[in-house]
Amino acid sequence: MKILDRYIIRQFLAVFSFGLLAFLLVFLVIDMMEKLDDFIDASVPIETVVEYYVAFTPEIIKLMTPVALLLAALFVTGRLSNQNELAAIKSSGVSLYRILLPFLSVSLIVSAISIYFNGWLVPYANQQKFAVERTHLHRSGSDVSRFNIFFQEGRTRLISINYYDGQAKTASRVSIQEFADSNLTILVRRYDAQQMSWLPLNGVSMSSPSKEGWILERGTIREFHRSHQDSLSTFDRRQIGKLAVTPADMEKKQRKPDEMDYTELKQFIENQRAAGQDVNRWLVDFHSKIAFPFAGVIVVLFGVPFGSIKRRAGVALNFGICVAVTFTYLAFMKMSHVFGYNGDLNALLTAWLANLIFLSLGIINLVRVQK
Repeated sequence: MKILDRYIIRQFLAVFSFGLLAFLLVFLVIDMMEKLDDFIDASVPIETVVEYYVAFTPEIIKLMTPVALLLAALFVTGRLSNQNELAAIKSSGVSLYRILLPFLSVSLIVSAISIYFNGWLVPYANQQKFAVERTHLHRSGSDVSRFNIFFQEGRTRLISINYYDGQAKTASRVSIQEFADSNLTILVRRYDAQQMSWLPLNGVSMSSPSKEGWILERGTIREFHRSHQDSLSTFDRRQIGKLAVTPADMEKKQRKPDEMDYTELKQFIENQRAAGQDVNRWLVDFHSKIAFPFAGVIVVLFGVPFGSIKRRAGVALNFGICVAVTFTYLAFMKMSHVFGYNGDLNALLTAWLANLIFLSLGIINLVRVQK
């Protein structure tokens, strides 16, 4: 059986590699034609365009890997069936379950590699891609501006910002709440300011002429005391001590989930949960980073039994089936994510729902096909 396994694996890997390369080139050409006018209008240097598409390549590979696996499973099994090799293998006492084993083994290895590839390499490449878009194409939040930002800074401080302008490094309508270190339910101090600006190292400040940090402007300070009446004071400019977050950290906090690896996204979700934010959307994206790579195993389980049925249409039908199954899977995955984002479904279930349903369909299809 080792000879047969090597024979199937060799063909499977060859078609998979060819399919992945073909999908990659088609995807790149289509995207390049779409963005060519934007690059020309922005006078983007050719080396920057090349850098952009080199950084874009891992994202395309991530999306096209399950498609290429399904295509390879359908083509290889269909060719074995059309050339009567599959009938000869079955007549020797080898069942379809045994023939499926090398396909599943390769797809499992590809999925395991994809978990690392999608979790760490793709987010790093996306950072480079989005950086080009922000700098030259003014997309993806070109100035890192965001509305309604909430995060926790340290154990005792919660910060809310109505609007942050990353280009000017300023924040509007800022509220900083400080809690007692001994009891985090007791509010001891609150700052409210119309604006918060970043003071660089060589900036000028009356209170600290050489120390960089955030400056609150036109605001109030309220002190909460247990023993006597609360106090309220106003200020024109005031530097905030022990606020460790910098503009670079602020930009990092505003990254999209596609720009964060597993560790960063998990920490981001914990910080947002600690700040009282709804984290359903990010939880779905986090679990999807692990669930999506296993789509390759599921589509192979679906494709091999389907391709084992001998048909006159041959390659054309197999390609059509590949496109139909892929679009159905992706459409269902996107629709189910909406329910997870809204909190109607558990985030973990939402991320795996498409895989579970298509796995069930694949098993049903496998049972019904002649062994």
